[in-house]
Amino acid sequence: MAERQASADDPQAAGGAQEGSPDANGRASVLFVGDIVGGIGRRTLLDSLPVLRERYEPTFVIANGENVAGGLGITPKLADELIAAGIDVITLGNHTYHRREVYAYLDAQPRILRPVNFLRSQPGHGACTVERDGVRLGVVSVSGNLYLRAGRSAFTEIESALGELGAAAHIVVDMHAEATSEKVAMGWHLDGRVTAVVGTHTHVPTADARVLPGGTAYITDVGMTGPRGGVIGVKREQAIESLLTQMPVRFETSQEDPWLMAVLIRCSRPLRADSIEQVLMPRPPAQEGTG
Repeated sequence: MAERQASADDPQAAGGAQEGSPDANGRASVLFVGDIVGGIGRRTLLDSLPVLRERYEPTFVIANGENVAGGLGITPKLADELIAAGIDVITLGNHTYHRREVYAYLDAQPRILRPVNFLRSQPGHGACTVERDGVRLGVVSVSGNLYLRAGRSAFTEIESALGELGAAAHIVVDMHAEATSEKVAMGWHLDGRVTAVVGTHTHVPTADARVLPGGTAYITDVGMTGPRGGVIGVKREQAIESLLTQMPVRFETSQEDPWLMAVLIRCSRPLRADSIEQVLMPRPPAQEGTG
């Protein structure tokens, strides 16, 4: 696994110090956006970002984008759109390789991460660092092993990933897993060694956001940015038909009741979180008729 580095500086970061701005002691805030599902999820994020930046003034923004392309995978075009909108790092998961056109992009773009415990022969990398105003943020993507096809153990590969990040003021780990037990265990395993462990993949926000005793912010699942009116993003009638008939059904992304689901992690010391706050909000009403 090779660590990738990119600058997160942008014109919006210039100017006077604000509440969310970092300082030399590691003061910063990180907004982590849960799994973006389909075009409706992408538009919900893009419409919400101005509101979120004004309200929370995050230093860094991370988003899980593994479902952004029609509900499965991601394309270079969509990844570029998210990065251009101010997403500092995109994390992925078990649908990383659903779109073949993204393979070369995963190797070339430092800001998009597939799970670090995939096979080393597979395209992409699992960790990167970004920097703004002298504060260096490390991000690691890791996949659970229960019920998911990750080539190597999450708990052994996370150690080498952390070792290769170098001197980062803060580290955020996206634990993309089906089993809540694996996510909780990873939180305790890394407590005091990283700033945050956030769970993704199951698309339903959990009520256990907290700062662990060692100073690591934790939540079992951030939730999804997409349509609450479906079944974890799928049109509900299709999901119900599949469950009723036990037959193959072509799933489509629901368009109903789009919400953004995220967490805001505030920090004032290196590798320690002061707080973790859930951010659950509907797509801004003024934008409902667009896109």
